[in-house]
Amino acid sequence: MKRLTIPLLFLLICGLRLGAQAQSCQLNNPTNVQFGTYSSAAIKTSTSFSVNCTSGFAYSIGISAGASGSTANRTLVCSQGCTPSTLGYELFSNASYSINWGGSTSDVVSGIGSGSNQPFTIYAEIPAFEAYFANSSSGTNYIDNVTITLICNQCSTKNYTQNLNLNLQYTNVGCGISASDLSFGNYTGTVLNATTTIQVGCSKGTYSVGLSKGMGGGTSATDRRMTLTGGGANAPQLKYGLFSDSGHKTNWGNTTSDGAVSGTGNATTQTLTVFGQVPAGQTVTQGTYTDTITATLTY
Repeated sequence: MKRLTIPLLFLLICGLRLGAQAQSCQLNNPTNVQFGTYSSAAIKTSTSFSVNCTSGFAYSIGISAGASGSTANRTLVCSQGCTPSTLGYELFSNASYSINWGGSTSDVVSGIGSGSNQPFTIYAEIPAFEAYFANSSSGTNYIDNVTITLICNQCSTKNYTQNLNLNLQYTNVGCGISASDLSFGNYTGTVLNATTTIQVGCSKGTYSVGLSKGMGGGTSATDRRMTLTGGGANAPQLKYGLFSDSGHKTNWGNTTSDGAVSGTGNATTQTLTVFGQVPAGQTVTQGTYTDTITATLTY
């Protein structure tokens, strides 16, 4: 009888251990998000963590709203008395910063356990022109704390949580810039005009915005050219100009000496209009012509 009892106990113990191991998930600590210093320009950063769940087990990962109470409108909160008292930020689940990472079923991230570590990245952004700090002192911290929750309904423990801290410092002297693309439409050989805008936000002080000569091989900012897409090394080009006035007389260059546009920050978002023109009389191959211009803000 003793010879039969020993292997039976051994098998029961092994079965219990296997059952406990087969119902587990682990959420490994993420690194806190450090936005750095904000001065009206957009900040994008990220942090990573990993999940280890039993192979085949379904799970989902949600992130709480933090201080704001809304995952669509998260806010960092000033740690001391300052204006503004909050600063908006966003958390995303994709590298293009377009899919909100929330805490409900519609915007969580899901996965299937593999029995080993599976990496995830949280993409964090503070938009440009979120706030201006003309009435505050530099160096004040903004903070928030959110909870990452791993849910595994097949596990013996259903929820696993970790805290994620987000931190930022701001400076009260700074600027931000954003720009929209310019589309000329269809060229038929006659003069073609189009406009776009550049947004500039500075808390105070003077600034200038320069536009580069582009990638078309022109010799200067007064000799800009669009190039036929897919046209090869000797692709046809289409000349065009960028101006700071509606009469297309003042070229918009890259430095103050060749027409960069200047302004004075007033703690609001200022809109600058770029006037584009394609001259008449150009004979080119049919197709799509493009160029890339770099807008440089100096303050």
